[in-house]
Amino acid sequence: MAVHPTPPPQARRNGIDRPLWLGYGGACLLAWMLYVLAGTELQPGLWHLWEAIYQASLSLWAPMLMGPALYPWVRWLQGRTPAAGTASLLLAHALAALLFGTLWQAGDFVVAWALFGPDHAWAVLRQTVLWRAIWGVFAYAAIATGFNARLQARQARSAALAAAQAESALARAELAAIIGKLNPHFLFNALNSLIALTRKDAQAAETALLRFAGMLRYVLAAKRETSDRVALAEELDFVRDYLALEALRLGSRLQLDWQIDPATLNDEVPPLTLQPLVENSVLHAVAPRTQGGTIRIRSSRNTLNQGLELRVEDDGPGCDPRTLEPAATATAGARRGIGLEALRRRFALDFEGRARLRIDTAPGAGFRVDLWIPQ
Repeated sequence: MAVHPTPPPQARRNGIDRPLWLGYGGACLLAWMLYVLAGTELQPGLWHLWEAIYQASLSLWAPMLMGPALYPWVRWLQGRTPAAGTASLLLAHALAALLFGTLWQAGDFVVAWALFGPDHAWAVLRQTVLWRAIWGVFAYAAIATGFNARLQARQARSAALAAAQAESALARAELAAIIGKLNPHFLFNALNSLIALTRKDAQAAETALLRFAGMLRYVLAAKRETSDRVALAEELDFVRDYLALEALRLGSRLQLDWQIDPATLNDEVPPLTLQPLVENSVLHAVAPRTQGGTIRIRSSRNTLNQGLELRVEDDGPGCDPRTLEPAATATAGARRGIGLEALRRRFALDFEGRARLRIDTAPGAGFRVDLWIPQ
């Protein structure tokens, strides 16, 4: 979300919309140059060029100077559009266009009187009164349309900013709720493991509690800000502590295969990204089976887009992919619904849909989750 929806402060200092007036000045310069070009097209030569410059300046100075006065008028009308109605708005613009043309003619008349005398001024007025009135309407329409477009664009950007801020606040609240789901789920399972261990080996339970304390610090730190990132190395250390705790309970039944690219260790990931996936594999592929199972954890760099690729895979019993659909998580229940659905929703909110999560599983074929996280 890095686009300025409104002009930067320096561009609107003291209420001045600098881009607007730079655009207006550029449009005036373009109109003046086209007028000069039209005056010299049929009569080339330096003298005719100066004459065309003189005529363009004499003819266009009035509407160019009066144009900025239309801005507050257009802004006022735009604010009254819903209450006034379309017919009243068109009538107001029509009267303003006639007034604009009249003032244009009055300005030309005064300048002609001052430069060439009253007889010349009256003669020019009689010759140009009709077409000058027509051109006044066209000039008013062009200037008013430009100002109206600018004001509408500003309103649209303000509305978009307000909507983006509201959406961001909603996303942060939902992310906090998602992390709130992950943390109790993880703590509940870890505490169950510790309780079971205390009945078997008190010394091992003490060692496990020390590891658990370090893991708890990591979980609490993850609640600082829902948009925080941690280095992949920190997330992997947390996962290693968790697996070491589980290894005290599961022993040799828990086999691990680490395939970590050292170049990815400083990549940034949301905290608690890998642990829910690893925990699912422990709970469903290792713990229930007498022979245990193997969990493979892999990280690599995508050579095409330089994103971070992560994989958590086990050789467990797998499951029917249909039970992992969002609508089926209630029935899938304890299978893998909580962690996967929370992580999927978290990615959608935290990375605006750019991160990807893919699941590959089938009954008897193990369970694999592939993640791609932009860097």
